[in-house]
Amino acid sequence: MPLMGAELLQAVDQLKALPKAEIVRRCGYVSASGNGDGRLNYTAFFEALLEAKGLPLGHGRSSAQTARGKRISRSGRSLPYHTKVQFNGNLMVGKAYIDLLDAKPGDHFAIHLGRDSIRLIPLVDPEQADTSGGGD
Repeated sequence: MPLMGAELLQAVDQLKALPKAEIVRRCGYVSASGNGDGRLNYTAFFEALLEAKGLPLGHGRSSAQTARGKRISRSGRSLPYHTKVQFNGNLMVGKAYIDLLDAKPGDHFAIHLGRDSIRLIPLVDPEQADTSGGGD
């Protein structure tokens, strides 16, 4: 498990004489790779280091924050906010949008039909669902 916060700062201070690669490795920022060697996660390490020093960047940014005025998903891609009806009549809502809502399997949503829109409203209690189909 990678070090974070004060533990990370303390470890970096103690290991500062070592090469950067070794500091990253000893702080736990290594992931498994196909050839058996660990892959060093420099980006995650430096983001955690900045966050520990009070400068949250990268993964510290919420998935709903914008980049140049556009919403971005957790993968860093901008979301188009349009879709089409599939050949079987289903309307696709992608995983990135579900992630923005922090929805989990089993979560319930009210579907509000407007004149030119469909809105999904997260429900805390499934009994709150409005089955009238009324819209805005």
